[in-house]
Amino acid sequence: MKNAEFFDAIQAIEDEKGISKEYMLGKICQALVSAYRRDNEGVADNIHVEADEVKKEINMFIRKEVVDNDAEIENSALQMPLDAAVKINPNAMVGDFVDIAVETKNFGRIAAQTAKQVIIQGIREAERSMVYDEFTSREHEILTGTVNRQDPRSGGVFVSVGSGSEKSEALMLPGEQIPGEKLTEGCLTKVYVTEVKKTTHGPQVMVSRTHPGLVKKLFEIEVPEVSDGTVEIRSIAREAGSRTKIAVWSNDESVDAVGACVGPKGGRVGAVVDELCGEKVDIVKFSEDPEEYVAAALSPADVIAVHLLPEGRACRVIVPDDQLSLAIGKEGQNARLAARLTGFKIDIKTTNNLTL
Repeated sequence: MKNAEFFDAIQAIEDEKGISKEYMLGKICQALVSAYRRDNEGVADNIHVEADEVKKEINMFIRKEVVDNDAEIENSALQMPLDAAVKINPNAMVGDFVDIAVETKNFGRIAAQTAKQVIIQGIREAERSMVYDEFTSREHEILTGTVNRQDPRSGGVFVSVGSGSEKSEALMLPGEQIPGEKLTEGCLTKVYVTEVKKTTHGPQVMVSRTHPGLVKKLFEIEVPEVSDGTVEIRSIAREAGSRTKIAVWSNDESVDAVGACVGPKGGRVGAVVDELCGEKVDIVKFSEDPEEYVAAALSPADVIAVHLLPEGRACRVIVPDDQLSLAIGKEGQNARLAARLTGFKIDIKTTNNLTL
């Protein structure tokens, strides 16, 4: 089967979509073998296809075992008599195997249909594989996507992420959307890749705007000291759409970790807050000293003292009377986030109601 245009098309697929011609030719050869077996009873693994890219032709062969002329042919698809074999290979002997070229005159229509189907399916499979590999490698990364549409079944939002042949439609479920944020069709938004699932319809990229990892990645974008490792984000506690606390640490004594994240005139943290739809962000200094760390975590409240309690990771915090509501926060949010940030159970007392 000679067809220069066929090979040119395979080359074009590789150039345009990045799918190797070796992959496509392999799929096509497998399909042609399957098609021949389907229409020729008795054929087993003795049929093979060779694709010659130099001559731009595909040849099919059926391999048969040479048996004595007087022997009974048990399966004509697998065996042939010696006198027929020597006409193909004069040196053939009983017990040898001879490759016989398959006439493609009557097989051409089947081959063409099969090849077309396999090309389409092969492209689809290869593209799905490329998308899966691309986004699996980008799990826990931040991407900029375009809002496409709402998913009426899940209530989620489909967001187009990636580019070129690796472009995919990611799904952001309701629980992964910032409460109160309106994502209109066509708007750009930054999303955090949480997972890439394999489904019957191809890879499904799952993204989030509520994941704490989004905050960390935004600071890596806005703060050079975080992206180069000078400043580390040690812990994040977040209630998306309302408030986030992050604990930072500097590996360079000359660099103020909190100041670097806040930025000149609050520009760096301001950019993060804008991306998070006005979500408040408290930046505190991490400390190996639990008492110092817990006190910082309860910012903006002033803390008089922190006493570690004997029962596990727990502590009692003493604050001035006028700082109690600030330390606890609206509906207990400030204390709750501080506890999650530090990993300590926090009991807040004032100087008036203190009972040690």
